Amino acid sequence: MKRVLVAEDLYLLRDGLVHLLQAHGFDVVAAVESGPELLKGLVELRPDVSVVDVRLPPTFTDEGLQAALQARKKVPGLPILVLSQHVEQLYARELLAGGSGGIGYLLKDRVFNAEQFVDAVRRVAAGGTAMDPEVISKLLASNAKNEPLAALTPREREVLEQMAEGRSNAAISQRLYLSESAVAKHTAGIFGKLGLAPSDDDNRRVLAVLAYLNSR
Repeated sequence: MKRVLVAEDLYLLRDGLVHLLQAHGFDVVAAVESGPELLKGLVELRPDVSVVDVRLPPTFTDEGLQAALQARKKVPGLPILVLSQHVEQLYARELLAGGSGGIGYLLKDRVFNAEQFVDAVRRVAAGGTAMDPEVISKLLASNAKNEPLAALTPREREVLEQMAEGRSNAAISQRLYLSESAVAKHTAGIFGKLGLAPSDDDNRRVLAVLAYLNSR
């Protein structure tokens, strides 16, 4: 059973998240409503995954992301799933810059059902990524001149974008109307062009996504 910490200042939303996660088999170890509480809980409890709102008390600006960044410095690789109404590009890049997985960034008004959200929580808890397409597009805006990324074909970029959203090869094949063998060929090409040596494929997928999203 995965241990989850929830950070959300709105009572109804926080309570709803707690009940939703519990209903899907998660153990909610804490539900906090401020940046200082979040940082303390992350460092002391070290949950398997945390669901974090960006804007928390006391200033309602970026306390959630700041606390997440500080916690990941103390506990490298701590899995964080950010829930926000906006794309905070600078802090999203800082989260990605650590070079480890366990990162998600979803926009609240684009989470359309419980299954989508719970699947994202599980992927992040497992060390993967779960990025909203709108977040991806904004983070990629300054990456056009990244030489390894520039070497990717348009189809490889499409496949890698789907990987960033957390999709498996089978799901990518359905989404892009490709065979699974074609998707596997594209992913192998992506790994090669990004200089990712042969290793566990799940790990290479995460590293490829981080290279794709993170500004160099």
